[in-house]
Amino acid sequence: MTAPLPSARPAQAFDYDHQYVSFLTAGQLLGIPVNLVQEVLNPQTITPVPRARPEIAGLLNLRGQIVTAVDLRRRLQLPELPRGARRMNVVVRHQAESFSLLVDEVGEVINVAGRAMQPVPHTLDPHWKSVTSGVYRLDTQLFVVLNVPALLHLP
Repeated sequence: MTAPLPSARPAQAFDYDHQYVSFLTAGQLLGIPVNLVQEVLNPQTITPVPRARPEIAGLLNLRGQIVTAVDLRRRLQLPELPRGARRMNVVVRHQAESFSLLVDEVGEVINVAGRAMQPVPHTLDPHWKSVTSGVYRLDTQLFVVLNVPALLHLP
């Protein structure tokens, strides 16, 4: 059972510079800018791709469009979920292509207006540093903002 996701403030209309879609992955509160999110989907059927990188969970069909599903746990080098666990999809658009980020649980839109984004802590794992834009200190925990272009760059 997971704790409820904290909220900074209710979202205000059109304040996209300070709004993030929040989600939990392996108990970590993460987020991406709301303007990068195309949509959020319930668990979907994902077709594995033979010989794909481990981070690529497979492909899903989104109303006739093929979308690459990226396993966020694998991408962030976090423990795997038990086999058969169903995860939510946060669909983002990057370089004219859609990607689905597989997350454990989707939260709410967090508005951090009036709060300063802190730089990535120097103690953060180098792998995480490479895909993180910064952090916000919320009431009870850190809110890690992911850098979507870096996250989707799979060398």
